[in-house]
Amino acid sequence: MMPARSLYSTPEARWMAVQHRDAAADAWFRYAVRSTGVYCRPSCPSRPARRENVSFHATPDAAEAAGFRACKRCHPRETTAEPRLSALAVRVSRLIESSPRPPTLAELAAAVHLSPFHLQRRFKQATGVSPSEYAKALRRRRIAADLGQAGTVTAAGYAAGYGSSTRLYADAATTLGMTPGEYARGAAGLPIRSAIARCSLGHVLVATTSRGICAILLGDDPDALRADLARRFPAAKISPAGRGFAALLKRIVAMVERPGEPATLTLDVRGTAFQQRVWQALRQVAPGDTVSYAELARRIGAPGAARAVAAACAANALAVAIPCHRVVRGDGSLAGYRWGTQRKRALLEREAGGGPVRRR
Repeated sequence: MMPARSLYSTPEARWMAVQHRDAAADAWFRYAVRSTGVYCRPSCPSRPARRENVSFHATPDAAEAAGFRACKRCHPRETTAEPRLSALAVRVSRLIESSPRPPTLAELAAAVHLSPFHLQRRFKQATGVSPSEYAKALRRRRIAADLGQAGTVTAAGYAAGYGSSTRLYADAATTLGMTPGEYARGAAGLPIRSAIARCSLGHVLVATTSRGICAILLGDDPDALRADLARRFPAAKISPAGRGFAALLKRIVAMVERPGEPATLTLDVRGTAFQQRVWQALRQVAPGDTVSYAELARRIGAPGAARAVAAACAANALAVAIPCHRVVRGDGSLAGYRWGTQRKRALLEREAGGGPVRRR
């Protein structure tokens, strides 16, 4: 059995946490930017840095010893306002990481002398995810790393903590977004079909896998949209969709023109456990309503994770289908939108039917 690895033990995992502004990673490391000389928490809301300028440090002291100064936005030297809560989260996460199989909630609760109910609530409050979701995310990272190195899919599955290859394949669609064999080959040749249509907001690109719609992208330049899709699926086999795609494309354009009308779509949603919780909550926000990042964080049981919620919204690749345009700042003003604030305003106005947008 391979030794357990932290969810944030590799540079790749830490860089992903920084890109997603993962608040749960704040207890584990700091990152520094050589071009500015500043170090930050992973959840810092500052402008994203270039990967080649970023280094990672275990503690604030380590970052300062390397010559970096503390960021004035995220105050990375300050400890959490609830140190006991943070310490509990660190202890439980390390118990999960050191276990050869995902421990049950009852086992974790007994180890830290809490009831399962209180452990679940406190861990989620500190990290934004439940112990079970944390364990699944850790197992996903392990299988993703091991599939490229282990001799067989079965060996990688057991090393990552799966009790059987049957369970690995059953979970693969949600943990990897593809079969283990496809992932081991770097998703090379994974068929994706795409098409672009004009709409009143410019152009919309729709892409599908065999499991459903994997991308709905908005923009002004069709070539830029194709390039964006290629960056998201660099090893996939992307091809133009045939005539049978026209009906689906028409449905998506109709959703852009009339975003308040209900539509049932089969989606191939790919993201972390936390992101998927945010996206699921977004789909519960009614057309014509808006919600703040803080309120959305409360709805998913992570009241201190507003910045991580904002990062999850920014990572959404399914415009309109997952309505991140319905999230605004606490004062009601429009926050950033990956496809432009003008499009966000237009979508909200259409949903409101020309009347005032409702706040919830």
